[in-house]
Amino acid sequence: MEIQLWREILSPYELAVRELVDKFNHLIKEHRERGMYSPIEQVSGRVKSVTSILEKMKRKNIPFEDMEDQVEDIAGIRVICQFVEDIQKVAEIIDNRSDMEIKCEKDYITHTKESGYRSYHLVIYYQIETLQGPKKIQAEIQIRTMAMNFWATIEHSLQYKYKTNIPPHVKERLSKAADAIVALDHEMSSVRSEIMNAQNSSMLQKNLVMDILGNIENLYQKSNKREVEKIQDEFYRIYASNDLQQLRRFHQQLDIIAEGYRAQAVTCDIE
Repeated sequence: MEIQLWREILSPYELAVRELVDKFNHLIKEHRERGMYSPIEQVSGRVKSVTSILEKMKRKNIPFEDMEDQVEDIAGIRVICQFVEDIQKVAEIIDNRSDMEIKCEKDYITHTKESGYRSYHLVIYYQIETLQGPKKIQAEIQIRTMAMNFWATIEHSLQYKYKTNIPPHVKERLSKAADAIVALDHEMSSVRSEIMNAQNSSMLQKNLVMDILGNIENLYQKSNKREVEKIQDEFYRIYASNDLQQLRRFHQQLDIIAEGYRAQAVTCDIE
């Protein structure tokens, strides 16, 4: 197959990966802006290399004319979660979206691979727009915890080095490491609520601080500089106390002050 033809084939998949990564990142942003815990910690994507596609086609005896139908992971998205419990939540979010249609699911968490590999895979149909019109393609979404991803990354590197012929002593160590990953995920789940509360508090504080600083900046343009400096000093004092409830009250009071100045400005404009 000519190089130019490969570029034409893979171009829509590159677009799909960019769009899907952007959409998942936007989900993270939406959760955090609303002070909510995001089940998605981070996301990345890639288009399978020509070499990897050819190797898979050879291994599975896939003819060229069936490549786009049978090679389901030309476009690959990796969604990383903090906790095992988040994985199913992410799968539900995807299932409820109108722009992603689930073709099949592969649960390698309940049914761990012999190697110790654990992950939750979804193959979806996703439509992109091209010069030739709409094109529906397949993409594989891998959902896993950070611990699972660490193990899988190491195992993938070893598979690449040994070409599926990993020495027995290395396989044994990988198996023990996989058991340790299961234990780690279990321990993290046991303190999940405490971690989520801490992260939510941190995100809420961050959003409050950003709003407060925005209000103070606007007040500098509309009110007496000395008064604003007093407000700013009070903010720094409260912020240093690390008291979230006090910061919330200050935020509410500052909103009232800022609204008063906005009302005055409107009245002046009318007059």
